[in-house]
Amino acid sequence: MDTRNAAPSDVVQRLVDATNAHHLGALVECFAPGYVNQTPAHPSRGFVGREQVRRNWAQLFAAMPDLHCEVLASAVDGTHVWSEWEMRGTRPDGSAHLMRGVMVFEVTDDLVQSVRFYLEPVDEDPGTVDDAVAGALRGAP
Repeated sequence: MDTRNAAPSDVVQRLVDATNAHHLGALVECFAPGYVNQTPAHPSRGFVGREQVRRNWAQLFAAMPDLHCEVLASAVDGTHVWSEWEMRGTRPDGSAHLMRGVMVFEVTDDLVQSVRFYLEPVDEDPGTVDDAVAGALRGAP
């Protein structure tokens, strides 16, 4: 498929397709060499470069052969794609892996230049919103 001058949403879809096919090379090729990952809720997890993308996803694909992602909703604003994601799979110990959240992609030159990454593990804690607020006030995660 010719991806030159692809719409930003098409580039994100190419990333989804490569992820779900577990095609590491195709996934890495979605990112610019100087790609910037920002994780605002966990700043120390941010990084620059597609080689870190390769290392991260090689580990994920090896550990979870059933890993699957889905974009639940998205909107495009110029070169930015705002997208709500769900990623699920089975960890090596047999437990469920489930993450949900938002990623904001900046796409130019048919490559992902940067992402603001807000995916988090889904908390299956049976507590209520009142419990969560009280925990936050105590400094609990």
